[in-house]
Amino acid sequence: MSTTTELLQHGAALFPGEVVTTAHVRHLDLPLQAGKLALITLDNGFDHTKPTTFGPGSLLKLSVALDQVEAEAAEGKIVGVAITGKPFIFAVGADLKGVEILKEHADALAIGKGGHDVFKRIAALPVPSFAFYNGAAMGGGVEVGLHATYRTVSAGVPAFSLPEVFLGLVPGWGGCTILPNLIGPSKAIKVIIENSMSQNKQLKGKDVFELGIADAIFEPADFLEQSLLWAAKVLKGDVVVEREEIDRGKAWDDAVAWGRLVADAKVHGAAPAAYKALDIIQQVKDQDLQAGFDAEDAALADLIMSGELRSGIYAFNLVQRRAKRPFGAPDKSLARPVTKVGVVGAGLMASQLALLFARRLEVPVVLTDIDQERIDKGVGYVHAEIDKLLAKGRIGNDKANRLKGLVTGSLDKAAGFGDADFVIEAVFEEMGVKQTVFADLENVVSPTCVLATNTSSLSVTEMASKLKHPERVVGFHFFNPVAILPLLEIVRGEQTDDASLATAFGVSKKLKKTAVLCKDAPAFVVNRILTRFMGEIQTIIDEGTPIATVEKGVEPLGLPMSPIMLLELVGPAIALHVSETLHGAFPERFAVSENLGKVVKAGKRGFYTWVDGKQVLDPEVLELLAFGDTVLTEEQVLNRSLEAVAQEIGLMLEEGVVGEAQDIDLCMITGAGWPFHLGGITPYLDREGVSDRVNGKRFLAPGVASVPA
Repeated sequence: MSTTTELLQHGAALFPGEVVTTAHVRHLDLPLQAGKLALITLDNGFDHTKPTTFGPGSLLKLSVALDQVEAEAAEGKIVGVAITGKPFIFAVGADLKGVEILKEHADALAIGKGGHDVFKRIAALPVPSFAFYNGAAMGGGVEVGLHATYRTVSAGVPAFSLPEVFLGLVPGWGGCTILPNLIGPSKAIKVIIENSMSQNKQLKGKDVFELGIADAIFEPADFLEQSLLWAAKVLKGDVVVEREEIDRGKAWDDAVAWGRLVADAKVHGAAPAAYKALDIIQQVKDQDLQAGFDAEDAALADLIMSGELRSGIYAFNLVQRRAKRPFGAPDKSLARPVTKVGVVGAGLMASQLALLFARRLEVPVVLTDIDQERIDKGVGYVHAEIDKLLAKGRIGNDKANRLKGLVTGSLDKAAGFGDADFVIEAVFEEMGVKQTVFADLENVVSPTCVLATNTSSLSVTEMASKLKHPERVVGFHFFNPVAILPLLEIVRGEQTDDASLATAFGVSKKLKKTAVLCKDAPAFVVNRILTRFMGEIQTIIDEGTPIATVEKGVEPLGLPMSPIMLLELVGPAIALHVSETLHGAFPERFAVSENLGKVVKAGKRGFYTWVDGKQVLDPEVLELLAFGDTVLTEEQVLNRSLEAVAQEIGLMLEEGVVGEAQDIDLCMITGAGWPFHLGGITPYLDREGVSDRVNGKRFLAPGVASVPA
């Protein structure tokens, strides 16, 4: 059996590029004459923009620090040991770059075991141990603190989570084992399963304390001083930490059952990580911690060698890295400053845009429309939303008043937009209407003002074709709800110049959106793929396959909602309009469903209705529709819909709609909410063999979103 040091040295040899976190030990005299404390500070030598992580080399450094304090404790030189982080960062878990390069199951198992072996030493120290969560803590950063006897947390901690399930892993260094035994299975499952699967929802410092993960909470200004004082009181017996008794009976089983329902609702059994985590939580109900640690090691190794985890890491890297450096964007030095924004239209979408521009850019925003009543309603909506932010404590009174003052309306475009640097239209989705809007704008805006369109499917080039300066027109397609979905498809028309495009990317960055450069092709990226997917689904239904079979057939994708629910969310009329647009461009691949047309004509919202609190197929809708007699199996439904998507993505890449397959995935994750465990869509198509079957090749090279050969 290898020693911990040998395991970690082997891991470090596999990962020579690791940014190693050191574990500095210093000694402090505690207040109240409580004795001397050894304080271990985790620090990788960089500022907070490069968070501290744990790779094998980092674990070795921590192990060496623990050698020192263990000896000092045994000799009676110290009365306690505490662990904290560098400014703003406690630690954010395992270094995923190291996980990506693992090729062997045995090496993956060794990483899990090595982490456990080091962290367990904290709990085994002969003196009490403390974790002072001073800043962001995630994954292994949370888990190293769970091994301590006591924990404090800063009220200023902005992000605290166990995000492993979100990525396709389990909390594998004690999270699945210790947390339910510390705060109870129900609360633990909220953190490990529910929060993680809700787009990696983060806890704040206050939440950490209220859940019972931390025993005390202090303000950030003097967090370390207060934590040391509190530790002194604990060591002297002046403070006694009491924790809730854990119910190890039916309540434990019920919590795990509830966790399975949450996982089923999110991924429908399509991704293994959540279920493995729940299995471990169930297992540690009445077993010792070591059995849980062993189960974590096994689950971690299996998942590290899985396609889902590699897809999850790939997706994480897309969102964290590629999104910050958009592929194909012009040099940012070409961008012009934007000191005022105009919004044409004052409906719901336009009002959402006005609010976003005002909040993020903090420049004047002017709304215009065809009459004063509509303008007043749009401005009123923005002001009401600002009041909601104020009521929730998200902004203060001064900020609320300032934002309201920035958003105004004007019937006179010349007066409102004459000095604007960026004007976006959000009017009816009809080419003639949009061309007229742009023609009017060109007469009143400055020569350098960028004209942006929020069109979801129309040609930006055609929209600009009748202008004197078509080079200033750019597609700026948001996804609804604007405040929530990160994606912004930035579309370059045939004559769009670099300065206008760079300005659009600069604005996008200030809006905190994920911008992807798209060619001016019908429906751009997300709507084209979704329309092909939904169109194939609709055709399968029209041909005669029952809706229930179709819904069940696509469950293995683990999508955020079923295709039929998505149709209802988008609205049948919009779905029909986009399908007609794409049918006009690609009639051989995009059909226009007569049944969908009947649903729209009847003014129905979709195929379902609610009866006695249950969702059922609407008999009035079914009465309208005509079906064929071709009935597919669930497997055939999945294969046919995936083959349609694979074909469309292949054609889009050939056309140069985006630069690379990675941009397709980034769009599907951030614009359509497609799951991380799929890596968006192309890794899944590769893994299932659909890419090869349809296009004769993979979308991604082996080792990208898959286990390296």
